[in-house]
Amino acid sequence: MSNNKGAGGQMGRDQFRSRLGFIFAAAGSAIGLGNIWRFPYMTGASGGGAFVLMYLAIVLVVGVSLLLVEFSIGRHGKANAVDSYAKINKSFAWIGYLGVFTSFLLISYYSVVGGWTIFYTFKSATGSLASVPADQMGNFFGGFISKPLMPLFYHFLFIALTVWIVANGISGGIEKYTKALMPLLFVMLLILLVRAITLPGAMKGVAWYLKPDFSKLTGSTVVAACGQVFFSLSLGLSGMVTYASYLSKDENLISNSFIVAMADTLIAIIAGFVIFPTIFAFGGEPSGGPGLVFISLPQIFTKMPLGSVFAFIFFLLLVIAALTSSISIMEVCITFFTEKVKWSRLKASLFYGAVCFLLGVPVSLSFGMWGDVKILGKGIFDLFDYFCSNISLPLSGLACAILVGWFWGKDKALAEVTNNGTIQSSVAGLWFFTVKYIIPIVLGIIFLQAIGILNV
Repeated sequence: MSNNKGAGGQMGRDQFRSRLGFIFAAAGSAIGLGNIWRFPYMTGASGGGAFVLMYLAIVLVVGVSLLLVEFSIGRHGKANAVDSYAKINKSFAWIGYLGVFTSFLLISYYSVVGGWTIFYTFKSATGSLASVPADQMGNFFGGFISKPLMPLFYHFLFIALTVWIVANGISGGIEKYTKALMPLLFVMLLILLVRAITLPGAMKGVAWYLKPDFSKLTGSTVVAACGQVFFSLSLGLSGMVTYASYLSKDENLISNSFIVAMADTLIAIIAGFVIFPTIFAFGGEPSGGPGLVFISLPQIFTKMPLGSVFAFIFFLLLVIAALTSSISIMEVCITFFTEKVKWSRLKASLFYGAVCFLLGVPVSLSFGMWGDVKILGKGIFDLFDYFCSNISLPLSGLACAILVGWFWGKDKALAEVTNNGTIQSSVAGLWFFTVKYIIPIVLGIIFLQAIGILNV
């Protein structure tokens, strides 16, 4: 932990300059590829409306509550994730170490997909994407990701952009850029929304998206929805703990948690209203899997009036969303290295970026020359994604709930979230009950389902 003490924690330690800056940064952490790339294809593969309803239920019961858990731990600790957990109970410092380890894996494959978004943005801007025949878009995507070098170049470019932002610090880097990027992201998404729902035949996609097919709800669907909530809201990674450690003591954590969760969910829902009406309007397949936005949508953009323009807007939107999340993933480790290892922010950022680039090499190659390499029956990309989304993040969330509910205790936890009673909230007591009793049961069942011990 830093030796410099000061207002609200550590003197000389950076801090968010405004509440709006923190909300944009936290929302930016939550709003990423999980909303615009992962949520639509998970919805498409899981029956549409039924998955959406399950997702919303988990957000309300688990997501908002755990956001408040992480915010309270981080602001209370005023330090890196490891020290923030240890300040409540030293036996739980392992959650922070797990978050640091997971962030390496997560950013290594996240940045590979982020690189794809940069490539498609460039191709859209130059008109090259529009020149690809619609029936060849799958071959175009497959040909790109299977190449050994070109995807690695864009993977490197995405990592470099993230390092550049994070190396500039909290107020001068993360807060500054997310305050500019998040409003731009929302405006671009609204433009795409208007275009999507005004397409002929778009209402078929809206109906499919909103109509739940409960026959699709299985234990695996629930696990997938929970994993998506954790992936989308950046829960279990200690990113929100880290961000909240830079908050002042007078911030309203309760309202901030609700705002961030609702902003994240709204973007995911809107993304569905962009993608599925567009897919149905042109006779596409909603269950297109991870390639949905890289194959199905580009096919449609080639058929759409001003398709090149909307393709550019869409993929630039993906780049922005990916960056706002990747900087929070990286910040978990940067804060750890600067405070525990005493490295400079620049040195920590460059080291982290280099390691994640190297880890991303086998991930990228798993779509090409290493496509036959299987570990525990999974390709390298799928293995990293499965470990992060279905094991590490829910396990960390479960441990956080137990830490707050059973070790920190009601009085101390409520004192933190209500700013020592200065914030009157009727939901604080219900929140603590949910964290202590409901979330451990829910996440315990989901975790056992994810690792194959329980089959619901």
